[in-house]
Amino acid sequence: MDLLNTLVDKGLRRETPTRAEALAVLATTDDELLDVVAAAGKVRRHWFGRRVKLNYLVNLKSGLCPEDCSYCSQRLGSKADILKYTWLKPDEASQAAAAGLAGGAKRVCLVASGRGPTDRDVDRVSDTIKAIKEQNEDVEVCACLGLLSDGQAERLREAGADAYNHNLNTSESTYGEITTTHTYADRVDTVRKAHAAGLSACSGLIAGMGETDEDLVDVVFSLRELDPDSVPVNFLIPFEGTPLAEEWNLTPQRCLRILAMARFVCPDVEMRIAGGREVHLRTMQPLALHLANSIFLGDYLTSEGQAGKADLEMIADAGFEVEGAGEVTLPEHRAGGGACGSHDGAEAGCGSHEGGGCGSHEGGGVCGTAPASAPAPAASAEEPRPGLVAVRRRGAGTDLAPNA
Repeated sequence: MDLLNTLVDKGLRRETPTRAEALAVLATTDDELLDVVAAAGKVRRHWFGRRVKLNYLVNLKSGLCPEDCSYCSQRLGSKADILKYTWLKPDEASQAAAAGLAGGAKRVCLVASGRGPTDRDVDRVSDTIKAIKEQNEDVEVCACLGLLSDGQAERLREAGADAYNHNLNTSESTYGEITTTHTYADRVDTVRKAHAAGLSACSGLIAGMGETDEDLVDVVFSLRELDPDSVPVNFLIPFEGTPLAEEWNLTPQRCLRILAMARFVCPDVEMRIAGGREVHLRTMQPLALHLANSIFLGDYLTSEGQAGKADLEMIADAGFEVEGAGEVTLPEHRAGGGACGSHDGAEAGCGSHEGGGCGSHEGGGVCGTAPASAPAPAASAEEPRPGLVAVRRRGAGTDLAPNA
């Protein structure tokens, strides 16, 4: 396909696809799917080889969140039967992190529910970061604590944090339909605060919430403009007891197209297959490794993931290798000078934009303005399969060994 050849060439040059090209990837047929995966795989291998980075989640505080994010099992009013507990002590969090590190993870993601941290919360997390790094000097630590106030990102970096995660989740135009207690602009502001503090920014999306192809392209182009080093791609886990419990809009093929589109738009960033891969990709997870170079090991915040041993076997069987602690994840042009990655000259962003495209849009617009030649067809919905969603009952916040 001429489209795929064009996208591969652009990906190897870090050049932005047009919106029409990104939409066309999502509109490809099942007969074309392996060609799409193979093309995006060339871009992935060019920048990241066959390495897969392992990350491990530690849920520092679970449930009881005052925000109303429709996708979240920890939201205000959620009836999901999840674990609920207050802050883990630093030694408890360090012990939980150790299990993931023993399984091969090189980054620990410390997550806490809530709108955003108080200054006392930042102190708690700072003590936890120090405790983890005392036991594991080379580990990367990413904090995910919600919306940041002025000065908090700097304090986290001083405590030893390497990165900060705050996802955009969906397009700006539809964000108000998903969450009403904070805004899309609030999320963008937090990602920028992380950047400004010298933390490596991590920001991604959630697919499967009933969004259109245009929404998916909008959020990925917005992410490219924000220039995170890491882009986690989540697939909605439809928890019983949440407003989106009946949203089963994804097929494995649809998930692969979304990952391929994101890889073409942000060719040289760490792309992580995050929550929901087991639920929606299922037996096609190994194909997704040809698109993404990073995964979470074991369980997630409130849901059960694939066993850590099975993750490692899947990586090996698919012909990939676990990224070692001494290896640098990002390509040289992003990894040098500053946690956010360095960019030569005007080549800022996830790639280079002719005419100063990235960051030049009033009101936070997205890159690329070419119209789609035809609307993408809607994905066929799956029948609800609630049996695929298992609530986490082990690891952090319990007395049981984690799934790492």
